Amino acid sequence: MSSLTTAVDSIALPSPASNLLPWLARLGRYAGIAVAGAILPLSLFALWQYAVDQQWLAEQILPPPALVWQSLVELWDSGELLEHLTISLSRVAWSFAIGGGSGLVLGIALGLSRQVRAYVHPTFSVVSQFPVVGWIPLLIIFLGIDEALKIAAISLAVVVPVAVNTYKGIANIPRAWLEVGRVYGFSLPQTLARVVAPAAAPSVFNGLRQGVMQAWLTLVFVELLASSEGIGYLMVWGRQLLQLDLVVVAMIAIGAVGLVLDLSLRFIESRVLGWRRSAF
Repeated sequence: MSSLTTAVDSIALPSPASNLLPWLARLGRYAGIAVAGAILPLSLFALWQYAVDQQWLAEQILPPPALVWQSLVELWDSGELLEHLTISLSRVAWSFAIGGGSGLVLGIALGLSRQVRAYVHPTFSVVSQFPVVGWIPLLIIFLGIDEALKIAAISLAVVVPVAVNTYKGIANIPRAWLEVGRVYGFSLPQTLARVVAPAAAPSVFNGLRQGVMQAWLTLVFVELLASSEGIGYLMVWGRQLLQLDLVVVAMIAIGAVGLVLDLSLRFIESRVLGWRRSAF
């Protein structure tokens, strides 16, 4: 009994301090990244304030940071900024649903069907080189300058990255994995669910993330071009009134929403594809 007690006592248990060390190291690493990332924006902000104090430019051209902050607070308190953002985000959501769904279907068809690749891929390769700006004159002729123009233009910006990444994700699946599915007698739905979808998921998510970001960027462009509401229109309105503080507020809102969208998609991707880290 005494020997057993001695053996148990000899087992070294991890101390609370040793458990904290990895957590502190990770916290220190994140803090370092945050500090490094804040240096450039803080430097630009200091340069902006210094330029205002030295009156390098007129206030109508370079509004002081305090005025921009005041305009931001007023627009938020009045609900006007949130209203414009809601309208813009609803356009992105509808366009992403249409363009993303079409891109997924097209990418899956290109990846799985030789006939579709033979007949469609050459044309798609050429059409995908057209920038969204190049489609605008044609879309204006057929759709006018109303809501349909914005939805169509943003959807076109989403289709290409989603389709290309879905197609590449399926095309890069090792042939041996598909052969295993045939050996086990998988039907087409089983092959899609158990082989194709898990293997192509990272590339598909990459395409969806690119699609959302392209949708957000294209939204600002089409709202600058022809719109009477939305965050892009807020920039046009500020420029027409020569109130550049409103333009800067809209720029800050665009950047903040774009960052939130990207971080949200990264979080969803990490949760959905978390099984890959434990599997491989």
